Amino acid sequence: MSDPLILGFDTSAAHCAAALLSGDRILAARGEEMARGQAERLMPLLEEVLDEGGATWADLARIGVGVGPGNFTGIRISVATARGLAFALEIPAIGVSTLDATDGPCPVVPAPRDMAYARTPGRAVELLPRVDLPAEVTWPPAPEALAAAIARRAQGAVPGAPPAPLYVRPADAAPARDAPPRILDEA
Repeated sequence: MSDPLILGFDTSAAHCAAALLSGDRILAARGEEMARGQAERLMPLLEEVLDEGGATWADLARIGVGVGPGNFTGIRISVATARGLAFALEIPAIGVSTLDATDGPCPVVPAPRDMAYARTPGRAVELLPRVDLPAEVTWPPAPEALAAAIARRAQGAVPGAPPAPLYVRPADAAPARDAPPRILDEA
């Protein structure tokens, strides 16, 4: 294969998705709807996409990863995986927002409780009630198409800092109430 291979993947919503890109051609793409289990499913899915595309980990030139906005835990799963793979494979990992991977003048991402993450023209990313969205919005594509769009965005991006989650609001989880464990010094 003469064109560099880019593996794009995303777990920022109720799905697990991956795509393998070579030049302008998608060699393999898969997306699975799932409310839970992305952490257990992601690596096997990535290996299946590589196998289907006739590639190995060593063939990859870079990784594109969805950084959100979306599900707090899902974003952490994919970003941590991308950073670990990039480190191990010594290739760049590029973070791509779902909003950047969604074509349209007003991309939006579904959020819980009749809300949506939106980047309206001239404004930063914000969490809005769906009833307050502009009339013309673009929702993200199907999971496998989103993974392909992430790979395409990563292909043209200039590598920089490692990918980081795009959190629009703080996590819903409360901090642990238990005292942290005492670390014993063996000196």
